[in-house]
Amino acid sequence: MPDYPFELVRYDRDTPPNTKDLLRERPYSSAGNSFAEDARRFVPGKALDIAINTAIAVGEPLLITGEAGTGKTQTAYYAAYKLDIEPVIHFQVKSDSTAKDLLYHFDTVRYFHDAHFGKEGTLDKKLYVEKRALYEAFTSEYPRVLLIDEIDKAPRDFPNDLLHELDKMEFWVAETRKLIKAPPDKRPIVFITSNSERRLPEPFLRRCVYHHIRFDDDLIKRAMEKHREEYQQLSNEFLKLAMRRFLALRDRNLRKKPATGEFLVWLRVLALAVDKEPRQLEEDLAKLPYLGVLLKDHQDIEELGAK
Repeated sequence: MPDYPFELVRYDRDTPPNTKDLLRERPYSSAGNSFAEDARRFVPGKALDIAINTAIAVGEPLLITGEAGTGKTQTAYYAAYKLDIEPVIHFQVKSDSTAKDLLYHFDTVRYFHDAHFGKEGTLDKKLYVEKRALYEAFTSEYPRVLLIDEIDKAPRDFPNDLLHELDKMEFWVAETRKLIKAPPDKRPIVFITSNSERRLPEPFLRRCVYHHIRFDDDLIKRAMEKHREEYQQLSNEFLKLAMRRFLALRDRNLRKKPATGEFLVWLRVLALAVDKEPRQLEEDLAKLPYLGVLLKDHQDIEELGAK
């Protein structure tokens, strides 16, 4: 970690010289924060490993639920890393996503433009088809990990509209009348995550292997140990105390409970400010330093009694 002065901005003093150089040295830029990088440090536990291997063996999608920060998305990247089939094909579901967004896009505008004003002769429609996530997975040279992330954000019909494609591992490109089909030996490994914001349709659930990641002490401990190099300035005793305070905070009746990601960022902040704060964390949770890293709801902060 660079020699970075944590308090760059202070109301009671002038800004230090060479501020632009100091900003370039901010430690966040050197911290591995991509799913692919963190896959090497992810420890899923035995139960999740069993679920992954089951889904791979039977060729069904693995549907993973759990609180934010439990590692649902990370699981797909972990599997791809372990199987040496990176990179992950990652489809991020949005509120307006449709099943076709996972298949392909036919560039109608460009096709009609070329037909009327551009190229002469018969146009090859294949040149106007853009591959999307499932198309790419089905036509890959080797089995790929396909992640459909946060499927519960999509419209109600989205999961059911994918039943045939995920079950038969095939779909038609209507414009070219071509069948896109994954050979059995190249069948993709599909991971689907859900935050359980709404219940998924029964026909869709029947076609999935299911696993729920439970947020518990072991999950936090494993994550903390795997990221140990990011806060070397903190002693093991201090880290154990920080974990107890964090879990005590989660036990409170909060609207937005802090998750693993917030906890790891909090530890990095405590390591950066190691010379600015006491080496003990008070039992009064309202007095925890840098509480805004952990709590993201103003009513939670106010009800905790923090100032």
